[in-house]
Amino acid sequence: MTMDKDEIIELLTDELADQLEGVDRDELDPNLSMRDFGANSLDVIEVVTAVMRELDIKIPRSQLADIETINGLADKFDEHLD
Repeated sequence: MTMDKDEIIELLTDELADQLEGVDRDELDPNLSMRDFGANSLDVIEVVTAVMRELDIKIPRSQLADIETINGLADKFDEHLD
């Protein structure tokens, strides 16, 4: 699948907005973390898993543990698409 980083960010923010009540996808800043929008650990796992499934990639959780922002997550997903 060929996607650019902006499309990956769009996937992440769409999934996050679907997962969290009261969050408007237009207000999601990719320079912040999912937790900044009220996501708990389970929400984060759900979002990450759904997007990896959509992109048809697998990334070990250990490689995702230190990522702080939606932007950083999009970078990591983008690396695995190449």
